[in-house]
Amino acid sequence: MSPHIRFPWQRLPLAIRGPIRSYATSSPKATVTADAATNPVLAQYLKRKSAAAPASTADTDQLPARGDLAPSSIFSSVNSLSKPRPAGAAPPSAPPQQQRSLEERNPTAMASFLDPSPSQRLRWERKMLIRAVHKRGRLSKTQQISRTERSLTARSEYWKTSMKKLQPLANQIAGKSIEDAIVQMDFSKKKVAARVHDHLVEARNRAIVERGMGLGEAQGTAGEPVRIRLKDGTKHRVMDRTGIYVDQAWVGKGPYGKDRESRAYGRTNILWLPQTSTVLPATNERCGLCCLSNC
Repeated sequence: MSPHIRFPWQRLPLAIRGPIRSYATSSPKATVTADAATNPVLAQYLKRKSAAAPASTADTDQLPARGDLAPSSIFSSVNSLSKPRPAGAAPPSAPPQQQRSLEERNPTAMASFLDPSPSQRLRWERKMLIRAVHKRGRLSKTQQISRTERSLTARSEYWKTSMKKLQPLANQIAGKSIEDAIVQMDFSKKKVAARVHDHLVEARNRAIVERGMGLGEAQGTAGEPVRIRLKDGTKHRVMDRTGIYVDQAWVGKGPYGKDRESRAYGRTNILWLPQTSTVLPATNERCGLCCLSNC
């Protein structure tokens, strides 16, 4: 760089540039002590801080050693088992945090999480009470069915098919028992029927394991046969009241996929491939009140 070239800030007078900063070599503790002599508020703060210093050091003594686990860690038992224990030593006891009973919990400290808006909760309770008084305690048919039947909603993954192809299969299994729906998909010639069949089997297994549905014959709680009326007005005889049946069958759109189609003269078409999923709300434990549910 040429010595004759100057930056714009170098051409300014010294008074405009400002004073030259010098880094102090004194320690910041000496500066704070000097300020405390002239500032009474700072002096009181330093006095309180020095008085609370022994308590803070006592708290640091209770912290776990570096590289160790805290007593409240879920891996503390694993860590204690991994260490060798001398012969004749008692087994390690549970940490004091796990020995506390529920009575020692402070409801006031948990109120911000359990009841974040008390006024809104009171308004909702008042609204529900008024609604119950207007209906004189009578439940709607939907609420009564929900109290007497167990239900499970099974949603499938997205399949590479269109709603136009999947909707007829959904209409075919809606209202049938889970076993009849599986048989219908076994004899269907549709390509996507195999996936619907697997989805029905998975929904049946989940209903049995997670909700305890369809166990009336094994546990002897099938009940007496009953005749019910369906939505379309037809009558149906239910042999097992705890049998699983498909209440509804929904079909929904999913994200579109892309693919390329090669054409003449080096041209390429972009294909939009649809994806569709199905939702099966399955219920069980039919009774005389199930006349509004599909069968």
